[in-house]
Amino acid sequence: MATRLPAVDLDRARRFYSEKLGLEPVDERPGGLLYRTPGGDFALFQSTGSSPGTFTQCGWEVPDLDALVRELRSRGVEFEEVDVPGLRTVDGIAEVRGNYPSKHSHGERAAWFRDSEGNLLGVGEPVA
Repeated sequence: MATRLPAVDLDRARRFYSEKLGLEPVDERPGGLLYRTPGGDFALFQSTGSSPGTFTQCGWEVPDLDALVRELRSRGVEFEEVDVPGLRTVDGIAEVRGNYPSKHSHGERAAWFRDSEGNLLGVGEPVA
């Protein structure tokens, strides 16, 4: 399975993923960019529509969430603050317990941010 994320401005999106996340496409075609990460592939595609950004569209499991959040913040990534029943972030990081299946864990620590196109992306560290 692979994720597809809409991009109104594909050049702007390419710059965001390169400058902010350190990712470069492994393949490029008219109207689309393919990225390969250890967790799987995802593609950005030229779209006239945009995501509502009201739910996580793509996420990565990471071994050290605190280090990653610090690194991405140093590159200008802004993390979402969430305060809803059952889910609250503190300095951009939430403790998620038993919300959905995590690999050999009881939940995860998670953080969310938006790309240049408004897509909501997540990163999470399993909690044993």
